[in-house]
Amino acid sequence: MTNNITSNRKTVFESLGYKKTINNLIKQTQELYLSDEIPWVLGYSGGKDSTAILQLVWRAIEELPKDKHIKPIHVISTDTLVENPIVSLWVERSLNQMKEASDQKKLPIQPHRLTPAVRDRFWVNLIGKGYPAPRPKFRWCTSRLKISPSNDFITNMVKANGEAILILGTRKAESASRAANMKKYEQGSTRDLLSRNKELDRVWVYTPVSDWQDDDVWQYLMQDKNPWGFANEELLNMYQGATSDGECPLVVDTSTPSCGDSRFGCYVCTMVSEDKSMTAMIQNDAEKEWMLPLLELRTKWLDITDRNTEIKNKKIDNERTHRDFRRMNGSLTLHNDRLVHGPYKQEYRTQLLEALLRAEIAARELGPQEVKQLELITLEELEEIRRIWVMEKHEIEDILPTIYEKVHNKPYPGKRIEEAQVFKNEDMSLLKKICKEKAADSEGLHYELIRDLLHIEHQNRTMVRRSKLFDSLDKTLERNAFKTEAEALEFAQTRKKTRDSIDDQEEASILFNDTMNL
Repeated sequence: MTNNITSNRKTVFESLGYKKTINNLIKQTQELYLSDEIPWVLGYSGGKDSTAILQLVWRAIEELPKDKHIKPIHVISTDTLVENPIVSLWVERSLNQMKEASDQKKLPIQPHRLTPAVRDRFWVNLIGKGYPAPRPKFRWCTSRLKISPSNDFITNMVKANGEAILILGTRKAESASRAANMKKYEQGSTRDLLSRNKELDRVWVYTPVSDWQDDDVWQYLMQDKNPWGFANEELLNMYQGATSDGECPLVVDTSTPSCGDSRFGCYVCTMVSEDKSMTAMIQNDAEKEWMLPLLELRTKWLDITDRNTEIKNKKIDNERTHRDFRRMNGSLTLHNDRLVHGPYKQEYRTQLLEALLRAEIAARELGPQEVKQLELITLEELEEIRRIWVMEKHEIEDILPTIYEKVHNKPYPGKRIEEAQVFKNEDMSLLKKICKEKAADSEGLHYELIRDLLHIEHQNRTMVRRSKLFDSLDKTLERNAFKTEAEALEFAQTRKKTRDSIDDQEEASILFNDTMNL
């Protein structure tokens, strides 16, 4: 299928020609590299832009004499651990090959694969803590998964060296807002070729392809052989496979449509209505159908968006039923006379975990040899989720090992948790049954209260001072003060009316006093 699009896009190579433009850029990069001893950190995602800047930097350093390799160039790539697995595998192979080539050629280029801290990982927060799927007003994922790992690395560089230079593949042609921001920080800079970093202190930013168009990037990648031995043609094929029509032509002139619109992201992303790149990959290549379980996992369990407002609202309302009517800290919040729901309930979190484990098995069974050991969730994350459930949420049923064994049909490989052995599962089932029959505990809130109190007492059994115990008991009793959500809603509405009435009275009193003083 061919796109017949006419464009008047200007190319950065138009003025001086391709070869001279590239040579000038390499020379500029060399001069900047030799101008000081500040270490470089290059952001690499495996996409076209970051590949292009890494190639330019690699060429620049490789052409310098060995005695001019005065400082390291750290190539950092952040793996959120929920990336599109095709892209994740691609980047991992590229980093490995990059290290081999750099070591062989004795270059100061050092690749690093960064991952979020366990506490910040997607499944730990979603399934462990119960954070609802990310949305525009609660986008908790980006900073934890993407920004923090790279910022921590760069911050450590600054601490050790005083400053750092960050090399990015950002381009003004990406969007009008991006162009405006780049221009703003370029103007505020005190160094040639470098701009200020708006987030990190003492970090400079170098954007060697800032004025390039998508077409320029692809032309460079296709004409300049990848210096660490990775085939750029495969990168082009990956972009091609991620477009709905399977068309991603080699750019030969300004009338040829670019392949730059493909966007690879996390397969769990709920900030978009559809994962177009993964869907296109599956549609365009039967060998990638093994990713269907991942696509279905997002669609069935996480998706809360839709271009149709009515459908979107239905999805949000349905998700709301799986969330606790209390906020994470146990408080009640009203919005439009309804309770703002908080984290996912225990039952839904356990269902999510089982669905995730089953998707992992299905992908392994359907996929090629390279994904037979695919991990959608690591044991380290499972252990942290289990700790949160038992130690923080007082879910002493300790159901995670049971779910794992049910899905995998083998013993759970994690450690034994002593806290989970307070009562046997039979005891907890009996307690739940009694609460339901004797206390009309239809929503399980009375059971939660007793279970939490029992565990808190057990946690503090060896404490000499009991003040911490009493504080914990008070918070638990306050959190579980309602038998049903309806009762909690009525309380919150009454409280709001009372507060509004008091505010009105105070306002009237102030107005009266002001009038009397006239």
